Amino acid sequence: MLSLIIVLSALENMLPPLPALPPGVHLGLSNIVTMYALFTTGKKTAVLLNVLKSVFVFITRGAIAGALSLSGGMLSILIIIALKAALADKISFAALSVAGAVFHNAGQLAAITVILDNFAAVYYLPVLIVSGVVMGSVTGTVLNVVMPRLGMIWRK
Repeated sequence: MLSLIIVLSALENMLPPLPALPPGVHLGLSNIVTMYALFTTGKKTAVLLNVLKSVFVFITRGAIAGALSLSGGMLSILIIIALKAALADKISFAALSVAGAVFHNAGQLAAITVILDNFAAVYYLPVLIVSGVVMGSVTGTVLNVVMPRLGMIWRK
């Protein structure tokens, strides 16, 4: 799973920015694998994968990118874990993915605000919320399609 996360993260980072997306907004394809890990192997594995992905980002893209990856990834997985625990079977993969994406962006925004020691980045919050909803919907929909099929493979 870590290999797949690294490949998806690197691939997404190599893609040219999509003209329709605001600066800094990515699809978050590797989050599909992290959520899959959460639902199939548990919380510890999902958290570990987030940390290891952030280490990879730190090594390949530098300290700030690593800090943003860690802050966004950890806040995202923690909110998904909390919502999953609180709402159990009453919440969809798409809703969990949207919450995770929005909180991932919020975690990164909080980290960059601390790193820059400047609250000006907070003005970008509406863009990050909207992009989190859109990208979270996309990754949640992909997870919704993939999960049953991978579940069949997982059980074999």
